[in-house]
Amino acid sequence: MEAGPKLDPDREQAILGATLELLAEGGYDALRLDAVATRAKASKATLYRHWPGKADLVVAAIKCFEQADLSRNTDTGSLRGDLIATLRGVRELMTGPTGQIMSGLLVAVQKDAELAEAVRTSMLEDKEQVTQRMLDRAVARGELPADTDPTIFPEIAPALLFMRIFVYGSAVDDGYLDHLTDDILIPLMARRFGD
Repeated sequence: MEAGPKLDPDREQAILGATLELLAEGGYDALRLDAVATRAKASKATLYRHWPGKADLVVAAIKCFEQADLSRNTDTGSLRGDLIATLRGVRELMTGPTGQIMSGLLVAVQKDAELAEAVRTSMLEDKEQVTQRMLDRAVARGELPADTDPTIFPEIAPALLFMRIFVYGSAVDDGYLDHLTDDILIPLMARRFGD
């Protein structure tokens, strides 16, 4: 998505860090590229050269500073282990500073088509690839049927964690992650289409 020569890593970190700081302070609607440029001690032209718009910059900032690198290949040797490891990463993300920003972005996504498109085509595609790799490994090990619905994990797990953390204000301890994995996710994923 970057359109110009590669930015110096320190300069990029300054810009993306300033973006997150301003998001945390005022939310997506109030975020202005000139304010990001001022805080990062960069020119507005530099921002536009590397990120075509505000939505692209915000997505890049969130992806860069996610506390849990959910795009890494977490292969624990079992489906259950992979699910627990991934859920722990999602928990860390949602309960950290980036989680607060992302919860605020949910409102903005409903009102801003450009942001919604950037989130769908960038951040969600990354998560779908992680899920598909996890499913492919489980199918190869014989833990899941080949026709396992690939939408179960990305639709159910984040939704339940989001509700528990942001709506109910309840803790998401390892016991809850075990319950989510053993009693909900694995049984649903192990079902064959049409059962």
